[in-house]
Amino acid sequence: MFRDWYARWMFAWETRLTTRDENRVVRPLEWGFEWIAPFLEANGFADALPGPDILREDAAAEAAMVRINQILIRHSDQFFGYRRPTDFRLEERYPQLFPTNVRPETLARDAAIREQAATGKLEKAQYLRFTSPERTPYPENDLVNARWYPAPAHKDPARPKQAIVVLPQWNADGFSHNVLCRIFNRMGVSALRLSKPYHDIRRPTELERADYAVSANLGRTISACRQAVVDIRCCLDWLEEQGYEHFGVLGTSLGSCYAFLASAHDARLRVNAFNHASTAFGDVVWTGQSTRHIRQAVEQAGLTQERLRALWAAISPVNYYEKFMGPKADGAGKNVLLVYANYDLTFPKEYSLQVVEAFRHYGVRFEPHALPCGHYTTGEAPYKFIDGWHMGWFVHRAFKELRAEATGGPNALPSDAHETEEHAVSR
Repeated sequence: MFRDWYARWMFAWETRLTTRDENRVVRPLEWGFEWIAPFLEANGFADALPGPDILREDAAAEAAMVRINQILIRHSDQFFGYRRPTDFRLEERYPQLFPTNVRPETLARDAAIREQAATGKLEKAQYLRFTSPERTPYPENDLVNARWYPAPAHKDPARPKQAIVVLPQWNADGFSHNVLCRIFNRMGVSALRLSKPYHDIRRPTELERADYAVSANLGRTISACRQAVVDIRCCLDWLEEQGYEHFGVLGTSLGSCYAFLASAHDARLRVNAFNHASTAFGDVVWTGQSTRHIRQAVEQAGLTQERLRALWAAISPVNYYEKFMGPKADGAGKNVLLVYANYDLTFPKEYSLQVVEAFRHYGVRFEPHALPCGHYTTGEAPYKFIDGWHMGWFVHRAFKELRAEATGGPNALPSDAHETEEHAVSR
């Protein structure tokens, strides 16, 4: 009885949080072939692009987009590949909030931060900037932004330098997850808090929210995902230039999708924390509360959940489990944290459990943790502290293990060691 009451209470709270922002915009369905065309043309797949006659027929255009997704999956190494940037640089400036809603309390916080900066009461921060290999019509979006949190130099000069790339949730403001980065610093791990495509300082001036990251423009959404993945990998390039040897990635919600795809295509990412995870991009958009405005657009165009799943197959983690494991099917030495929520109305639990089952099937070394809350309530007390504990403790242990592995210490595990769900839960 208490469990039923708790579930009703949690679902009601979650619904209130997902419906409080009134600036979501329903935009019409667009195929967005032009967003993918540069890659297809540069890699010998131009024949897959539909001609003007096909574009006039929705069924033919849909079939063409499905075929293109299958091409991208088969050639994902090229699709998520990139040319290393040559303009890495650190920039110093005052942090800004970049709010994504117009609630009074948010606007008041934004004004307070601006006032602190204007009066010199706010410390400046360092940001890594470089030009993204994936170009868009928005110059501000193509200038990658990652707040830099370098850990203090360790007293042991032989200790490997370790760093993690942190990706907050969809529509995160400029301060989200910054506390986590400071916690990692206390562990001796440096952090790059990456602004995802179309987020905070990268957001085009025409937008109030990061709508172009996920929208009813199918091709643009695929492009945004590709851009996020290559941006993560470019951050690793810069970290290597700074002498870092061990790398991790932490992604929340949409950030976890980007993080998984980056790790599946980059063996350097050994520490992987997926905070809210799911299987197919289209399933989440169709069933999630926070994307109901996108579902409205694609449903008005006559699409179904199954058809939307196929149209975004190329950016769905479910299609890259074997790639994630690596050619030797040993996870390329990856260590994974998988966090999901029992009352999630944005990443429904059934899809997160499918990830658990898939990781178990493929022998991924991982530890799952279920939160007693929902997606948005993860950011509320006390659940945010529980979530932060799981992520912080995992990152601490995983990087410690990498250090032991580098020195052959007692905490090192053999490369073929895998942790089952039962082992993880019993700890």
